[in-house]
Amino acid sequence: MAARNKIALIGAGQIGGTMALLCLQRQLGDVVLVDIMEGVAKGKALDLQETRGVLKADASVSGGGVADYTVIKDADVCIVTAGVPRKPGMSRDDLLKVNLEAITRVATGIKQHAPNAFVIVVTNPLDSMVYAMYKVTGFARNKVVGMAGVLDTARFQYFVGDAAGVAPQDVNALVLGGHGDDMVPLLRYSSINGAPLTKFLDRAKLDAIVERTRKGGGEIVALLGTGSAFYAPAISAVTMAESYLNDSKRVLPCSCLLDGQYGVSGLFVGVPAVIGKAGVERIVEVDLDDAERAMLARSVESVRKSVAETNL
Repeated sequence: MAARNKIALIGAGQIGGTMALLCLQRQLGDVVLVDIMEGVAKGKALDLQETRGVLKADASVSGGGVADYTVIKDADVCIVTAGVPRKPGMSRDDLLKVNLEAITRVATGIKQHAPNAFVIVVTNPLDSMVYAMYKVTGFARNKVVGMAGVLDTARFQYFVGDAAGVAPQDVNALVLGGHGDDMVPLLRYSSINGAPLTKFLDRAKLDAIVERTRKGGGEIVALLGTGSAFYAPAISAVTMAESYLNDSKRVLPCSCLLDGQYGVSGLFVGVPAVIGKAGVERIVEVDLDDAERAMLARSVESVRKSVAETNL
């Protein structure tokens, strides 16, 4: 019998616990939860183990602390949510200094114990944290990505579907750029089962949806009062991992290291990419008009400033 995949979830908070459940439900492989609070990781792992009889799941879930990264040894996928979540009034960039230390520590552990893993970073500020992961691990560019575009696109799909009175799953959408307030939802490349969005919504409503998408994370932070979104981020990251593990070759918007694509080099920016067994197998470039290029340039500049603050 072939060995099961091993998925290391580094950070056992709300996102980490939800991802573990999703991995178990989808039978993607054995899961190990790692957290600075070892008891939390072990407690959630035990709770999930106790669902296996109901789920009829073969895969197992275990937990450990960051003092012993050997528990992630030879993981096929590492999904990183370690760090502090946003609080009301905080921007993603406010988290940079706090979370950079956590990402550096995690990257060192992954480099030592899971050198062949496909690494998905969820920690904010996303585009600079995935850059830090890439620099510290020294992994190949195709094996380190950030989860942002799948989430941003999902939010855009829901907002469009809700406003248009149609099923969100019938909304085809694309969001480019950094994971922040300058992200670029592309209206020209979005549709409702092939029909232009303007057949359902006027431009003013679409502009409002674009703005709501950009502020989508902050809206949830304000409503929760403590913590940040976790269900949609969790399923977005697991979707990326699933495409890698199953060699599905899905075209998913991810924060990838660009090398000339879209006129950008040396930065992780959200773009559509083919995710398969080799990791990021191809970056898909779409033609942009002058307005779209200007919006993307503004987003890239925000990413560049955030990355510069890492001093890496």
